[in-house]
Amino acid sequence: MYPILTKLGVIPQHEWDNWGSKSSCLRVFGNTTIPGIDMTSGSLGHGVGVGAGMALAAKREGNDKQIYVVISEGELYEGSTWEAFIFAAHHKLDNLTIFIDINNLMILGKTDDCLSLNPIGKKLSGFDFDLFNVDGHNTKEIDDALKTNTLLPKIILAHTVKGKGFSVMEHKANWHYWQGLTAEQIEQCRKEIA
Repeated sequence: MYPILTKLGVIPQHEWDNWGSKSSCLRVFGNTTIPGIDMTSGSLGHGVGVGAGMALAAKREGNDKQIYVVISEGELYEGSTWEAFIFAAHHKLDNLTIFIDINNLMILGKTDDCLSLNPIGKKLSGFDFDLFNVDGHNTKEIDDALKTNTLLPKIILAHTVKGKGFSVMEHKANWHYWQGLTAEQIEQCRKEIA
Protein backbone atom coordinates (compact mmCIF):
# COMPACT_ATOMS: atom_id res chain seq x y z
CA MET A 1 0.00 0.00 0.00
CA TYR A 2 2.87 2.37 0.74
CA PRO A 3 4.00 2.88 -2.89
CA ILE A 4 0.40 3.49 -3.99
CA LEU A 5 -0.28 5.96 -1.16
CA THR A 6 3.00 7.72 -1.97
CA LYS A 7 2.13 7.96 -5.67
CA LEU A 8 -1.27 9.43 -4.72
CA GLY A 9 0.46 12.03 -2.51
CA VAL A 10 -1.06 10.69 0.73
CA ILE A 11 2.32 9.59 2.12
CA PRO A 12 5.06 12.21 1.65
CA GLN A 13 7.72 11.10 -0.84
CA HIS A 14 10.52 11.57 1.72
CA GLU A 15 8.87 9.02 4.07
CA TRP A 16 8.95 6.43 1.27
CA ASP A 17 12.51 7.37 0.27
CA ASN A 18 13.73 7.06 3.88
CA TRP A 19 11.96 3.79 4.72
CA GLY A 20 14.44 1.09 5.68
CA SER A 21 17.48 3.35 5.73
CA LYS A 22 16.65 6.54 7.67
CA SER A 23 13.95 7.84 9.97
CA SER A 24 10.49 7.23 8.50
CA CYS A 25 6.90 6.97 9.76
CA LEU A 26 6.52 3.72 7.75
CA ARG A 27 6.65 0.37 9.54
CA VAL A 28 6.57 -3.34 8.62
CA PHE A 29 2.88 -3.33 9.61
CA GLY A 30 0.60 -0.41 8.84
CA ASN A 31 -0.81 1.58 11.74
CA THR A 32 -3.05 4.60 12.15
CA THR A 33 -0.10 6.98 12.63
CA ILE A 34 0.74 6.50 8.95
CA PRO A 35 -1.16 8.76 6.51
CA GLY A 36 -3.85 6.84 4.59
CA ILE A 37 -3.88 3.82 6.92
CA ASP A 38 -7.33 3.39 8.49
CA MET A 39 -6.51 0.53 10.85
CA THR A 40 -3.55 -0.98 12.60
CA SER A 41 -2.62 -4.26 11.01
CA GLY A 42 -0.17 -6.98 11.86
CA SER A 43 -2.46 -9.02 14.06
CA LEU A 44 -3.77 -11.62 11.68
CA GLY A 45 -7.48 -12.08 11.27
CA HIS A 46 -8.76 -8.54 11.79
CA GLY A 47 -8.84 -7.26 8.21
CA VAL A 48 -11.97 -9.04 6.98
CA GLY A 49 -13.92 -8.16 10.15
CA VAL A 50 -12.96 -4.48 9.96
CA GLY A 51 -13.72 -4.41 6.23
CA ALA A 52 -17.10 -6.09 6.76
CA GLY A 53 -17.95 -3.55 9.44
CA MET A 54 -17.01 -0.68 7.14
CA ALA A 55 -19.07 -2.21 4.30
CA LEU A 56 -22.12 -2.63 6.53
CA ALA A 57 -21.80 0.93 7.84
CA ALA A 58 -21.59 2.29 4.29
CA LYS A 59 -24.71 0.35 3.26
CA ARG A 60 -26.67 1.58 6.29
CA GLU A 61 -25.64 5.17 5.55
CA GLY A 62 -26.74 4.81 1.92
CA ASN A 63 -23.15 5.37 0.83
CA ASP A 64 -22.06 3.61 -2.38
CA LYS A 65 -18.49 3.20 -1.10
CA GLN A 66 -16.71 -0.01 -2.07
CA ILE A 67 -14.53 -1.68 0.56
CA TYR A 68 -11.47 -3.75 -0.37
CA VAL A 69 -9.60 -6.10 1.95
CA VAL A 70 -6.35 -7.88 1.11
CA ILE A 71 -5.29 -10.89 3.16
CA SER A 72 -2.99 -13.85 2.69
CA GLU A 73 -4.00 -17.46 2.93
CA GLY A 74 -2.13 -17.57 6.25
CA GLU A 75 -4.92 -15.43 7.72
CA LEU A 76 -7.30 -18.31 7.05
CA TYR A 77 -5.70 -19.94 10.11
CA GLU A 78 -7.56 -17.36 12.24
CA GLY A 79 -11.07 -18.12 13.47
CA SER A 80 -12.03 -14.44 13.40
CA THR A 81 -11.54 -14.45 9.62
CA TRP A 82 -14.12 -17.23 9.21
CA GLU A 83 -16.50 -15.44 11.61
CA ALA A 84 -16.19 -12.33 9.44
CA PHE A 85 -16.96 -14.40 6.32
CA ILE A 86 -20.18 -15.59 8.00
CA PHE A 87 -21.05 -11.98 8.92
CA ALA A 88 -20.36 -10.66 5.39
CA ALA A 89 -22.42 -13.41 3.77
CA HIS A 90 -25.31 -12.96 6.21
CA HIS A 91 -25.52 -9.24 5.48
CA LYS A 92 -24.99 -9.78 1.71
CA LEU A 93 -22.28 -7.13 1.64
CA ASP A 94 -22.08 -6.68 -2.12
CA ASN A 95 -19.88 -3.61 -1.54
CA LEU A 96 -17.12 -5.79 -0.04
CA THR A 97 -14.31 -7.32 -2.09
CA ILE A 98 -11.79 -9.58 -0.37
CA PHE A 99 -8.54 -10.49 -2.09
CA ILE A 100 -6.83 -13.60 -0.79
CA ASP A 101 -3.20 -13.82 -1.87
CA ILE A 102 -2.51 -17.52 -2.30
CA ASN A 103 1.20 -18.20 -2.70
CA ASN A 104 1.32 -21.39 -0.59
CA LEU A 105 3.87 -19.86 1.79
CA MET A 106 3.73 -18.01 5.08
CA ILE A 107 6.28 -16.99 7.66
CA LEU A 108 6.36 -20.52 9.10
CA GLY A 109 6.95 -22.18 5.71
CA LYS A 110 4.69 -23.96 3.24
CA THR A 111 1.02 -23.76 4.21
CA ASP A 112 0.50 -27.42 3.30
CA ASP A 113 3.23 -28.39 5.79
CA CYS A 114 1.83 -26.22 8.60
CA LEU A 115 -1.91 -26.83 8.21
CA SER A 116 -3.37 -27.64 4.83
CA LEU A 117 -5.93 -25.10 3.64
CA ASN A 118 -6.67 -26.57 0.24
CA PRO A 119 -9.05 -26.54 -1.47
CA ILE A 120 -9.63 -22.95 -0.34
CA GLY A 121 -12.24 -22.24 -3.03
CA LYS A 122 -14.38 -25.21 -1.98
CA LYS A 123 -14.28 -24.14 1.65
CA LEU A 124 -15.40 -20.62 0.75
CA SER A 125 -18.10 -21.69 -1.73
CA GLY A 126 -20.46 -22.54 1.12
CA PHE A 127 -20.58 -18.92 2.28
CA ASP A 128 -22.62 -17.63 -0.67
CA PHE A 129 -19.88 -15.39 -2.07
CA ASP A 130 -19.07 -14.71 -5.67
CA LEU A 131 -15.69 -16.38 -6.06
CA PHE A 132 -13.11 -15.58 -8.72
CA ASN A 133 -9.84 -17.44 -9.32
CA VAL A 134 -7.21 -15.27 -10.98
CA ASP A 135 -3.52 -15.27 -11.72
CA GLY A 136 -2.48 -12.64 -9.17
CA HIS A 137 0.24 -11.41 -11.53
CA ASN A 138 -2.20 -10.85 -14.43
CA THR A 139 -3.69 -7.36 -14.18
CA LYS A 140 -6.31 -8.09 -16.86
CA GLU A 141 -7.68 -11.06 -14.90
CA ILE A 142 -7.76 -8.98 -11.73
CA ASP A 143 -9.46 -6.09 -13.53
CA ASP A 144 -12.06 -8.40 -15.09
CA ALA A 145 -12.92 -9.85 -11.67
CA LEU A 146 -13.20 -6.37 -10.17
CA LYS A 147 -15.48 -5.17 -12.98
CA THR A 148 -17.89 -8.09 -12.61
CA ASN A 149 -21.04 -6.82 -10.91
CA THR A 150 -22.36 -9.05 -8.17
CA LEU A 151 -25.14 -9.04 -5.60
CA LEU A 152 -22.98 -10.85 -3.06
CA PRO A 153 -19.67 -10.25 -1.32
CA LYS A 154 -16.83 -10.91 -3.75
CA ILE A 155 -13.74 -12.97 -3.01
CA ILE A 156 -10.86 -12.91 -5.47
CA LEU A 157 -8.49 -15.83 -5.02
CA ALA A 158 -5.26 -14.37 -6.40
CA HIS A 159 -2.77 -17.15 -7.05
CA THR A 160 0.72 -15.65 -6.83
CA VAL A 161 4.39 -16.56 -6.49
CA LYS A 162 6.18 -15.01 -3.52
CA GLY A 163 9.12 -12.97 -4.80
CA LYS A 164 8.15 -13.61 -8.44
CA GLY A 165 10.90 -12.77 -10.89
CA PHE A 166 13.70 -12.48 -8.33
CA SER A 167 15.72 -15.68 -8.00
CA VAL A 168 17.03 -14.67 -4.59
CA MET A 169 13.45 -14.45 -3.25
CA GLU A 170 11.16 -16.56 -5.43
CA HIS A 171 9.29 -19.32 -3.55
CA LYS A 172 11.28 -18.64 -0.36
CA ALA A 173 9.35 -18.26 2.90
CA ASN A 174 12.18 -16.37 4.61
CA TRP A 175 11.40 -13.39 2.36
CA HIS A 176 8.00 -13.00 4.03
CA TYR A 177 9.49 -9.97 5.78
CA TRP A 178 12.01 -7.60 4.28
CA GLN A 179 15.46 -9.07 4.95
CA GLY A 180 17.78 -6.44 3.57
CA LEU A 181 19.69 -7.03 0.37
CA THR A 182 23.42 -7.00 -0.25
CA ALA A 183 24.74 -4.77 -3.02
CA GLU A 184 25.27 -7.90 -5.13
CA GLN A 185 21.68 -9.08 -4.58
CA ILE A 186 20.33 -5.63 -5.48
CA GLU A 187 22.31 -5.70 -8.73
CA GLN A 188 21.11 -9.24 -9.48
CA CYS A 189 17.47 -8.19 -8.90
CA ARG A 190 17.88 -5.17 -11.16
CA LYS A 191 19.17 -7.41 -13.95
CA GLU A 192 16.32 -9.88 -13.47
CA ILE A 193 13.60 -7.22 -13.58
CA ALA A 194 14.98 -5.52 -16.70
